[in-house]
Amino acid sequence: MSGSAEARREELIQLYREVETCTRCPLYADRTKAVFGSGNADADLMFIGEAPGAEEDRQGLPFVGRAGQLLTSLLGEIELRRQDVFIANILKSRPPGNRDPQPEEIEACWPYLERQIGLIEPKVIATLGNFATKKITGSQVGITRVSGVPQVHELGGRTVFVLPLFHPAAALRTPSVLERLREHFAELPRLLAEPLPGVERGPDRDDRDEAPEPRSESQLDLFA
Repeated sequence: MSGSAEARREELIQLYREVETCTRCPLYADRTKAVFGSGNADADLMFIGEAPGAEEDRQGLPFVGRAGQLLTSLLGEIELRRQDVFIANILKSRPPGNRDPQPEEIEACWPYLERQIGLIEPKVIATLGNFATKKITGSQVGITRVSGVPQVHELGGRTVFVLPLFHPAAALRTPSVLERLREHFAELPRLLAEPLPGVERGPDRDDRDEAPEPRSESQLDLFA
């Protein structure tokens, strides 16, 4: 998909409203808020996690708990802010008890995520954890084997770099995982600067519309 940043942002807002009222899987019945995602609607870098947790379900925003605080800190280490990137999940509704996403739930949410990718037009997608990595890469190889190894995939009608990463929640539990996650995070600036194979170089970052500063705790504020 292509078009002006303003036109794509308007379509993203329409998609957000669809997700707000989605009933494609049974998870909708118990959610407090759908968690569409937030950040820069014209971002070069997009993070995709697994599913909302309790705090995300309460606020309607992704990665706002301890794992989200670590994600924000790691972004700062590579001189990026949350409002410079877009953050979403494979699932838009919280699974009960934070259990693993079920295949039918992943498939129900996939059209939304695919459209998000097509509208945001990222150059690099960083997957966080096993479920996001397996769905985005189309491979059943576990995150331990592929973490930090860049791949090239067609997603949302465009060619993108995919960098599988450990989930920040796993890094909070295990110091060695945090060390590897920090090391792999450091690869993101290089990927962002590297031309995609077989794709002509697009406009420089400075030529693309900058997202406004977030105004309040609202998903629409963060990408409108």
